Amino acid sequence: MSAPQLIHQHLSLRGLWYRIADALCIVLGLMISLQRGLTTTANLYVTVAAVAIVVFYVVAEAGGLYRSWRGVSINRELFGALACWGCSLAVLLTLGFLTKHTSHFSRISMVTWFVVTPAMMIVARTAARAALRGLRLLGYNTRTFAIVGVNELAFQLARNIEATPEMGLSPAGFFDDRPPRRTPKIPPELGGHLGTIPDLVAKARRGEIDRIYITFPMRAEDRIRGVLDKLGDTTASVYIVPDFFVFQLLHSRWTDIHGLPVVSVFETPLYGIDGLAKRLCDLVFGGLILLLAAAPMAAIAAAVKFTSPGPVFFRQRRYGLDGREIRVCKFRTMKVCEDGARAVQAVRDDPRVTRVGAILRKTSLDELPQLFNVIGGSMSLVGPRPHPNALNEEFRARIGGYMLRHKVKPGITGLAQVNGARGETDTPDKMEKRIEFDHCYIREWSLWMDLKIMLKTVVVVFSGKNAY
Repeated sequence: MSAPQLIHQHLSLRGLWYRIADALCIVLGLMISLQRGLTTTANLYVTVAAVAIVVFYVVAEAGGLYRSWRGVSINRELFGALACWGCSLAVLLTLGFLTKHTSHFSRISMVTWFVVTPAMMIVARTAARAALRGLRLLGYNTRTFAIVGVNELAFQLARNIEATPEMGLSPAGFFDDRPPRRTPKIPPELGGHLGTIPDLVAKARRGEIDRIYITFPMRAEDRIRGVLDKLGDTTASVYIVPDFFVFQLLHSRWTDIHGLPVVSVFETPLYGIDGLAKRLCDLVFGGLILLLAAAPMAAIAAAVKFTSPGPVFFRQRRYGLDGREIRVCKFRTMKVCEDGARAVQAVRDDPRVTRVGAILRKTSLDELPQLFNVIGGSMSLVGPRPHPNALNEEFRARIGGYMLRHKVKPGITGLAQVNGARGETDTPDKMEKRIEFDHCYIREWSLWMDLKIMLKTVVVVFSGKNAY
């Protein structure tokens, strides 16, 4: 039995540059902090710098910071770098306290180091991207690519490459054995049909084409094999672009099992450093909001307790991450505490709602106790709103992909809520619209998106629309 064919990842010059740049940023940041009250010996300075670099490298490698960022926005890359530095700080501070070396550093010097270093990392990455993009726009370090197959997937691929000039790819055109009358019309701005597969092979042999993307549908296995056999006599780099767009992709990424590549179709975006960064934001912002809201929450609890019989809090069973059951905590706003097999949603002028409860629901203040869920880890500040279990069971059978919304933690607020899909979902259309927003959130998640949603939530809460 032959050994499995492995796909190797080669260390690029760009990755090497980033590793060197990050080390320099850490050292330079520490040197700048020397001017801000650092009282230590040269040996200790060297030790601290070396340990910090090693810790950062370990975190960065684990978080995939040095992977290829081709086609990925610079914001995602910068967030990744900041998150890696934040995790590294946690490790460094822990080591400092355990070894009692923090006493050698003044607070101002530590803060200076912790702030200056990531600022320089941002500058270094932004400058590298700008320089690389400028060089490629001038025609340096570019590669010519061709697309095999004239179809909608091929057109989308060409548009995506055109939208990312930093990839340094120059289009040659489209190649397909089918005559133009049997293929969709190629948009003029994307190029033209340059010939058949033998024409492509001839150009690739002459070195006129560096990269080739095959966009045939996956069912055309024989056609793909035939093209690959012919291109095996060239030195061009060949890529297969699977038509996964026919599926309902939630969050896809490549991985491998002992060298065998696999692609996820339904997956959470919150793995590795992204998951750690989101959790850190939940703890920091959630704790801060809870601290500021402590006094108002105490007043609300007293109002609920003394204006209607029953408990202050209402705990309801709902689905959390991966569909696991959690208990969501809210201020009680109704005369009843329903958590049965049938979900009766609140409607306008609902007789079950108390007078204090009406105010709380209108202002969304009844959701404040969910901050305890956030701190405890069963919820996030931002994510798909959790529905009562009975509602989940009702709609999971009626809406395709409904349960995919549970690939991330539920949130106090979400993309659906700040885009009008808030309140009662009395029709399947309303619920489908909410699920569309939830899926969009999971596909396009970023820390910047979370921040925008939290800011928009303030506006939505003050408007009071669909809250009753």
